[in-house]
Amino acid sequence: MPHVYETDGPAIYRESFAIIRREAELDRFAPEEEPVAVRMIHAAGLVDLASSIHFRGDAVNRAREALERGAPILCDARMVSEGITRKRLPADNATLCTLHDERVPGLARDLDNTRSAAAVELWRPYLDGAVVAIGNAPTALFHLLNMLEAPDCPRPAAVIGCPVGFVGAAESKQALWANTSLPCCIVRGRLGGSAVTVAAINAMADRSV
Repeated sequence: MPHVYETDGPAIYRESFAIIRREAELDRFAPEEEPVAVRMIHAAGLVDLASSIHFRGDAVNRAREALERGAPILCDARMVSEGITRKRLPADNATLCTLHDERVPGLARDLDNTRSAAAVELWRPYLDGAVVAIGNAPTALFHLLNMLEAPDCPRPAAVIGCPVGFVGAAESKQALWANTSLPCCIVRGRLGGSAVTVAAINAMADRSV
């Protein structure tokens, strides 16, 4: 017998978001944060993610305002930069991932750090007022935080800091939350990832969600 299943794409999205809103604890989110959180939960397929999502410093509005001004999106991994839906970007914003720049291996050796961290060094000319999207590498987030310790380092408008993993992921996000006043969005603990980060960026870029 053939399988019977929903074949209407928009209907699948509507029902998915309706299920999330029925099952997830969303009351603590501000009105502009709630649809972003819903998209992040949808990307993870995990209703319980709601308790781990945290926003600070009016991060959603700060990111949206930056994007509307034409700010670039600085991404730690191609999985993030390639996942961003270009048609949702309000100002044809550049999406920049420097991980595969030819200078990165040498920088990594000089810094005695990972290539993901070294790639963040190449963000300096673009960092002022940018939207940062880190969804993969804790070392990228840690290195960004170390850079921002310098008073002359340009500061981004907002940081979506959701690296995933078992070594350094939870600690890097806690450091972002504890040690800076930057507007930010994090997923506490080991959870996170490129899909969750992309979902946050896409939702922030689109005021209709």
